[in-house]
Amino acid sequence: MIKFFLSLLVSFSFSYAHADASKVKDLLQKNYPQLGKVEQISRANILNLYEVVVQDQLFYTDENAQYLIDGNIYDLKNMRNLTDERSRKLFAIDFNTLPFDIAIKKVKGNGQRKMAYFSDPNCSFCKKLESELKNVDNVTLYIFMLSIFPGSDKKVRGVWCSKDPVKAWDNLMLSNVQPVSGTCDVPSAKLHELSQKLKIKGTPVLVFADGVQVPGFRPAAMLEKSLNSTTNP
Repeated sequence: MIKFFLSLLVSFSFSYAHADASKVKDLLQKNYPQLGKVEQISRANILNLYEVVVQDQLFYTDENAQYLIDGNIYDLKNMRNLTDERSRKLFAIDFNTLPFDIAIKKVKGNGQRKMAYFSDPNCSFCKKLESELKNVDNVTLYIFMLSIFPGSDKKVRGVWCSKDPVKAWDNLMLSNVQPVSGTCDVPSAKLHELSQKLKIKGTPVLVFADGVQVPGFRPAAMLEKSLNSTTNP
């Protein structure tokens, strides 16, 4: 009997929360049409706020939809950017939709696990990442080479146009062996368009099989944990 009432309580709470979210969404759409289409709204579980998703952006509002908050919320005790963490999950991409034809494919071991990452040949943290990836096996890596830093475009071209791009990339990033100047067509415009679409402004940026983007360098132990905890496509 107790379990029955508990299940009813959970069901009621979910319906009530859903009704609240719908009410807030209706208020925003009715009173502030200039916001555009509210794609999603839900309880944030922070300060009684609601998450509001508009045009791939995360905002917060109150239950009366009187205020709209644009900014990050930090958990100071644990030093976590809650808004950033939530945004990466909300706007996770479908890993299988990435244009792998403009990436370098590197298979290590059985290649069962998968990860894509955006890198720049003149990025120091990208080189540190490559050093850590030497200790990660049984993974298929898709490397999207960006030209953000001065002089990177020449190196990207050299790697892309080489007979063995994987070897050329490893030699460049791990041993500082410069690739021979290339003359082939490099998909620079497509790479730039992709980085703009995914809002990538710096490197490295990792994309695991669950589609969540993780900016910044990660040591091998953290890479292993993320690779093992995500579902391969």
